[in-house]
Amino acid sequence: MRLKKLIPLMLVLGISQAYAADSGKEITIGVSPGPYGDMVTKAIKPEMVKKGYEVKVREFSDYIQPNLALSNNSIDANLFQNRRYLDRFSADKGLKLAEVITVPTASMGFYSNKVRSLDELKAGDIVTLPNDPSNLARSLDFLQKYGLIKINPEITPTKASLRDITENPKGLVFKPLEAAQLPRALGGVTGSLINANFAISAGLNLSDAIQLDVLPEDLKNMIVVRAEDADKPFAQDLKAAVQSPEFAAFFEDKNSMFHAFQKPEWMKK
Repeated sequence: MRLKKLIPLMLVLGISQAYAADSGKEITIGVSPGPYGDMVTKAIKPEMVKKGYEVKVREFSDYIQPNLALSNNSIDANLFQNRRYLDRFSADKGLKLAEVITVPTASMGFYSNKVRSLDELKAGDIVTLPNDPSNLARSLDFLQKYGLIKINPEITPTKASLRDITENPKGLVFKPLEAAQLPRALGGVTGSLINANFAISAGLNLSDAIQLDVLPEDLKNMIVVRAEDADKPFAQDLKAAVQSPEFAAFFEDKNSMFHAFQKPEWMKK
């Protein structure tokens, strides 16, 4: 009789121990609004499930909370930022975060309902820009690249602000706004530099942009974890998932918006 009573107890204990062993394979990945949640859900999560993980996606409405949540252990990884943003944000906030791997990225673009080319911009036209320091500097670099402004050459491009503009030949008026608000404000201004994730989440197509930026490697998005977790199995499994043939195939569908994403150099080899 004792044996019969012990067997169910042993089974319960076995199940509990198995659950405890697997609980470490539950991970939460933070994303910003737009396509990167879909990228995680459709291209990364399936590969992680094959490795025995339960993957949850948590969406944040801005560019600040995903790193703070990662730092305070509310999430395990995030996918929304590039190297320039990570370096500046980490330095400003004193965070210790680390890159796992870069992923295909949609670029910032200049959108307008009122002009069809950058050449049509004229004095007094209002152009909105993201107001966080990293993306504001990136926007100014974009505007300089396409001949709309000049920035003080003594200023590091990744740290440029509006006060560093030395020439504005068209007499444009620049208005920084929270990045998530830029698509909604588009109708009331001449043009806007909008990050791709917010443009896509607002229903804009990348092809709607008057000009899309060509991304250097340090402006391509990446999966980020806490520095102390960079060598842990879940981080290395995330890297392996992104390096899988199945992940690469996700970006080959010419009818998908992801086909237009700019690939990191490691995917071009």
